[in-house]
Amino acid sequence: MDLGLHDKVALITGSSKGLGFASARSLVAEGCRVAICARGAERLRQATAELEALAPRPGSVIGIEADVATEAGVAAIVGTTVEQFGRLDIVVNNVGKAGGGDIVSATDADWREAFDQTLYPAIRVSRAAVPHLRRAGGGVILLIASIWGRESGGRMTYNAVKDAEISLGKAMAQQLARDNIRVNSVAPGSILFEGGSWWRRQQDDPAGIREFITRELPFGRFGRAEEVGDTVAFLASPRASWISGACITVDGGQSRSNI
Repeated sequence: MDLGLHDKVALITGSSKGLGFASARSLVAEGCRVAICARGAERLRQATAELEALAPRPGSVIGIEADVATEAGVAAIVGTTVEQFGRLDIVVNNVGKAGGGDIVSATDADWREAFDQTLYPAIRVSRAAVPHLRRAGGGVILLIASIWGRESGGRMTYNAVKDAEISLGKAMAQQLARDNIRVNSVAPGSILFEGGSWWRRQQDDPAGIREFITRELPFGRFGRAEEVGDTVAFLASPRASWISGACITVDGGQSRSNI
């Protein structure tokens, strides 16, 4: 299926590995010009080269070293993308981090970090991108949330910020429809990729992870990053033209919510 994304310009945050990289890979495969960003220079260089090698034509991928938890970092990635590619059509807000324990042990610093590293980057990147999407005649904003933003589960701080991202996506969808800008969130379940949190847990406790899979994952396996990336590509495409304000679950039946 041709998704109609040839020559569209996409910006993906937190995209040198994991779900952000998988999203970039799927968009590059569909003919998009893609800007990825990360704080780590070496992995960013490697990811940019890997994606460029997959691109249908040279010069389709740029890597921007920036910290999107800062306003300067957000300005840099949006500005550089538009400067290099001349426009912006698709934004994927993927960056996120949330630590801390329960209500007693999680400190104010834990809560601030969760919001500063997850929700505020999504707000700032989306806000900076909207004028460019309007100039392009419309576009797409996506937020990589989690099933633990749709229902209770996971670390408390993570649950809160992912829930907030889903709510942010719904509000933006209603506000920006008049500008022909669609906004959706994606809620992955437990996804396994090298270097990710589930990969690390599997290395540390293989027996415990086998028990978790049996108990929690109906298909008997973790999800794959590319399964999320392909969902992102579809939602970014004109094939999803009547999907906005939605939260799309990609979890192989893991979650318990009826909606």
